[in-house]
Amino acid sequence: MSTLAVRRLLIDLETAVPRHWCAGDPFRTAFFDALSMSFPVGEQFFIDAVRNGHKALPPEERARLDEEVKGFVGQEATHRRLHGLFNDHLEKLGYVNHWGPRAARRIAPLMTMDPRHALGITAANEHYTAIFAEWLLRHPEVFDGVEPRLALMWRWHAAEESEHRSTAFELYHALRGNLRWRRRWMWIVTVYFSADLIRQTASNLRRDGELWRWRTARSAGRFLFGKGGLFRETFGKWRRYFSADFHPERDGGDDGVRWLRENAEAYSVIGESPTRP
Repeated sequence: MSTLAVRRLLIDLETAVPRHWCAGDPFRTAFFDALSMSFPVGEQFFIDAVRNGHKALPPEERARLDEEVKGFVGQEATHRRLHGLFNDHLEKLGYVNHWGPRAARRIAPLMTMDPRHALGITAANEHYTAIFAEWLLRHPEVFDGVEPRLALMWRWHAAEESEHRSTAFELYHALRGNLRWRRRWMWIVTVYFSADLIRQTASNLRRDGELWRWRTARSAGRFLFGKGGLFRETFGKWRRYFSADFHPERDGGDDGVRWLRENAEAYSVIGESPTRP
């Protein structure tokens, strides 16, 4: 049996974060900062969606997934807390988080709808984060020259996202969520997520006076579309989500398991829950 553990990352997030902490690269720093700005609101939404979906299950099915849901909630709550601390440093550096408040306004009405909608959105976002996590763990050079504690934070987050990639998807299908809406929510999530990421990254770069510089464009092109680049390597995995027979557990996860096993000294385990055999 595998486990879905809740971990406490052994990291100092009290010490100030440098402005261009990602090896002095303004684009990569702005990109990761933008993602972090979305996490506290996003992770709370995922927690609420999974809890509400779990409550809507028949008692016997709910009991089967009790421990996994607890593990998922524990992991996401830890991510939310640590990225909140990281975002506090970004605020002190003068960056303005537009993404979080905008997302909060957008998702508030969803919590009054059929819980399958919030779960469909969560499952789509979890697929996004899982394929990004897998790419990040397969490209350690992304964090070459990065302050070790921040590289550790991002790799740990990536590993746990890969680990719980199936929870929301399983709940969605346990509640008889259909393929049509699964595909529809992925398209909607893709449009909003991509637009919000671009807007927040641009805002961060504008704050630093780096938005229209050649080195920024060069770094963005290499990072996103170059050989081994993020979009270039993950597009196929994103597209597989639309297949009728798609399941997250058949689409990777080994890199996260390996990282957690090889870096056990970086965290302590608070609790762990049994997941599917």
